[in-house]
Amino acid sequence: MDRKLTLLIDEKVCKELRFLIPRRKMSKFVEETLRKRIEQLRKEDPVEKGFQLMGRDRIREKEAAEWSEAGLNEDI
Repeated sequence: MDRKLTLLIDEKVCKELRFLIPRRKMSKFVEETLRKRIEQLRKEDPVEKGFQLMGRDRIREKEAAEWSEAGLNEDI
């Protein structure tokens, strides 16, 4: 299923894109370019990227800290 997406692009890049890519083929060009870049990002270090994304989740980080601190207070 296709989705409509609104993007802000630098004016110079936009002019070059419009000059080089026919209007009816621009969506396909952008999609193919993004697919290639996404694959590159996934190949770099997916585990590290996953940890970085998890670290940005403030709610999950707070819950994890509470959970780990609760375990420190218990006698084993």
